Formats: sequence, C-alpha cells, structure tokens
Amino acid sequence: MTNWDTPSSIGYHRWKDTDSLSFRHGASRLSSLTEEECGDDEIYVQAVPTVQEQVELGDGQQPATRRQDNAKVDTFTVEEAVEAIGFGIFQWKLSMLTGVAWMADAMEMMILSILGPQLHCEWRLPSWEVAFITSVVFIGMMLSSSLWGNISDKYGRRLGLILCMVWTLYYGLLSAFAPVYGWILVLRGLVGFGIGGAPQSVTLYSEFLPSKSRATCIMLIEVFWALGAVFEVLLAMLVMPTLGWRWLLAFSTIPLVLFTTLCFWLPESARYDVLTGNSQKALVTLKRIAEDNRAELPKGRLIANRQDDRGKIQDLFTPEYRMTTILLWFIWFANAFAYYGLVLLTTELFQAGDICGVNTARAKVEPRCSLECSYLTLDDYKDLLWTTLAEFPGLLVILWVIDRIGRKKSMVMCFVAFSVSILPLYACIGRTALTIFIFIARAFITGGWQAAYVYTPEVYPTVTRAVGIGTSSGFARVGALLTPFVAQVLLRSSVYLTLSVYCVCSLLGAVAAWFLPIETAGRALQESTQLNNNGPQDMTSLPPASQASHGTQNGHSQGP
Repeated sequence: MTNWDTPSSIGYHRWKDTDSLSFRHGASRLSSLTEEECGDDEIYVQAVPTVQEQVELGDGQQPATRRQDNAKVDTFTVEEAVEAIGFGIFQWKLSMLTGVAWMADAMEMMILSILGPQLHCEWRLPSWEVAFITSVVFIGMMLSSSLWGNISDKYGRRLGLILCMVWTLYYGLLSAFAPVYGWILVLRGLVGFGIGGAPQSVTLYSEFLPSKSRATCIMLIEVFWALGAVFEVLLAMLVMPTLGWRWLLAFSTIPLVLFTTLCFWLPESARYDVLTGNSQKALVTLKRIAEDNRAELPKGRLIANRQDDRGKIQDLFTPEYRMTTILLWFIWFANAFAYYGLVLLTTELFQAGDICGVNTARAKVEPRCSLECSYLTLDDYKDLLWTTLAEFPGLLVILWVIDRIGRKKSMVMCFVAFSVSILPLYACIGRTALTIFIFIARAFITGGWQAAYVYTPEVYPTVTRAVGIGTSSGFARVGALLTPFVAQVLLRSSVYLTLSVYCVCSLLGAVAAWFLPIETAGRALQESTQLNNNGPQDMTSLPPASQASHGTQNGHSQGP
C-alpha cells in the first residue's frame, strides 16, 4: 500500500447494511461514485489502490471480501526488460548497422599495409616516413578515443557514433586528393581521429543484448571486421593495378556512405536514456524492441536510476575498478601492438620471400639506398588475402571457448598461442610455411582482441562503459602507433629482435589477463556506480508499460 499515485478521498455516513462490505477497484460501482451519487450509509472511495482480503463480520456470518488490488506494484529494470524480450529481429537489424561501422573501421586499418609500400615507391619515401603514415593514423585515434567515449557517456551513444562516422567519411574522401606527403599525413591523421570513435558501436550494441547471448553476438559482429579486411584486400587487387591508390582510398569509404545513409534508424540506448532521466524515451525504445521481436515487456513499472555524473575518467579508478582498468589498458595495448605488427610484418616478409630474404635485403639494399623499393605483386595480394582470412577461424575458436572457459582464460590462451605461433619464424622457413604460421598467429591474436571487446563493456557500468571502452581503445592506439617502427624500421636492423619484441609483449598480455580481478561470464551489465557502491540514487518509476500511453478517465485514477 506504499505505491499510491494520488491521495485517497474517503467520505462516509451511517451504515444501513453491514452484512456485506466491499471495496472494489476502479471499474466497480463503489469506487467510481462521487459523494453526491452515494446514498445514505454508503462509502465512496476515489483513487484507492486495494488488495483483496477477508474481513470477519462475527456471529457466524460469512466473511466479506474486501479487494485491494495491486498494493505492491510490479516493477522492472531495463536489464530485466532486455532479458525478457530476448534476441530477435531488432538485434539482427542493429547487428547489420553497427557491423557496417565496424567494417569501415577494418577497411581504414587494412589499407595502411597496402598504402605504405605504394607511396614508398611512388613518392620515393624513406622507411621512417612510410612508417609515419601509419603512425599518424594511430596518433589521431589515440587522441580521440577517450574523447568519443566521453561524448557517448555525456550526450548519447547514438550521437557519438554518428558524428565519428560522418567525420571519418569526410576526411577519408579528402585524403584521396592529397597532393603531397604533408597533406596525406594531415588528412590520414584526421581520418584516424574519426576512427577512434568506432568502438562505441560495440558500446551501443552490447546494451541491447540479453546476457545469455551477449558474448556470442559481440563475437559475431566482429565478423564484419574480418569481412572489411578481406574486402579491402580484394578491392586493392582490382583497383591498384589499374586506377591507383587514390581511387582505393575513395572506394574504401563505401561502408561509411552506407552507414550515414541508414543511421536515421539507429536507436539510442535505453540504458543510457534511463540513466539520464529520459525514462519515457527508454520505455518507448523498449516497446519498439518488443514489437520488432514479437515479445512482451514485463508487467509493471519501469524503474529508473538517474545519475548525472557520467563519463568521468576518474570513475575508472574507484577501488572496485582500479586494478581492472590498469590491466585492461595494457591488454588492449598488447593486442593492438601484436595485431597491427603482424599485419605490417606480413607485407614486409612477403616482399622479401622469407626471413632469410629480409636479412639479405637488409645486408645488400638498405645500407646502399633506403629509397629502393618494390611494389606489391598479385602474389603478395593473394598471400595477404589468405592471412586476412585467418580472422574467421580465430573468431570461431574464441566463440567456442569464451563461454566455456570464461573471458579471462580465453584471452590468456590467445596471447600464449600467438607467441608460440611466431616462434617458427625465427628459422629460415619458406614462403608456404611462412604463410601458414602467420595465418595461425593472426587467428589467435584476432580472437584475443575480440575477447577483450566482449569483456570490457561487461565489466564497466553504464555510466562509464563508453569512456572505459574509449580509454582502452586509446591505449590500443598507442600500441598501434609504436608498432610500425618495430615492424617496418627495427625489422631492417634485426629480424630476430623484432620477433622477440612481439613475443615478449604477447606473453606479458597473457599475464595481465590472468590477473584480472573480475570474470564477467554470465554477469548482468551494471547500470550505475552509485547503485553499485552507495545504493540507488534518484529512483523514479513510470506507469506500467501497458498504461504508459493512457491517462485517467472521468477524473478518477485508474490505479497503478
């Protein structure tokens, strides 16, 4: 009887008939009468929520039934609504749209391993300038990742994602017209600044997923990354020999054009809306999901836990999350350092033919003239395609193990397997064996990074989820920023030292993953730091989902 929405108004006269007394709900006669309509000795009740109970009348009379319906009104949270609705058509459509954003990110990254050798030859660039073309993209991503996360936590996941995709499209097209080396650096750096917000697609996507299918769905959306990488290589095979690198840059924006065309459909996260006080909007979004999935919302009222303090980096260092944040930042660093290092190493090693070929080229060519180069051949593109296809079995492996052994052990397994896979590269193996071991190594480092993408949004609450992913992604970009100077510059001095750097970094990543304090497998997404630590703040409730769009009738409340 604590959830009454309006004050009760009760008037009474002398009772003429005390044999039976009943209080009925709004649709009954007594509860809908006014004082004037009541006769003598009758009771009228206005807006009284009631529960049915027995009233003893004494002297052998049958107990009268007094009905007080819904004294305790059912409530539900966004998490419970998402779980009740389940996975369906809405999530499939959202998978396609956020997957296109992920595909665009992959293509802009994959183009770096193709653009570098081309400009090295066409503009006669030394190796350090070629490496800087790659690094400037990651500098932009590093600077913007936490900014996009902050925007997404403060102003919405939808707005943050759309802005970063439009930004990337604009500067991606402009970079195709870069006249000189300086302009390509500036424009590709601005492209990197936009791409830094792409991981927010995972933030938005994860907040619409029920817990039992969250890991599987996030892993499946990463298929779009693999598709983007494969599509970029195929596009390069068709475009580079005839139209050149400028057209390749232009055609690589196709997924971005598709996303900006369809982004009007993209919904805002209901979890975010509830947290910012837009509970009615969250309820409308949940109804939309239920309608698409042909499911029903839970009965009762939507409970909203508002928190205005959102998107602060210092919230990542509360006692509950401090160690997790530090370890996660290094895990993301190690993943990006190893992944992009292997991508760049692939083109370098394929151009040389094998490890011994790199040593020979270093001995004969680099001391004489660092500007000598060779264009990527059709065989190079084919081998690059084969190693890129390794992302698919990597995703399948991690998809199979991530719910069986947990997120932490999955990352440990992938880091260790990557280190083991590149050990044979210390020997002078031929091109075929080289392709096989690079294929295996790339499969595992891809799987490990996707496990980190599953773990990170699960471990942080909604108020810091976007900034948590954003800052982690920022540290990944630091790793990606440094790796060209290892894979393209240090390689010229020592192949074995280059491989050792990647081995050690990967093993340290395995150690960091092992010591993560929280395992998130089967864990519900947390909503608020205040809810977790200090109890609920500013708890409000909305009308039941079935009554959200209905008002009162005839001036009388219909009851909760």
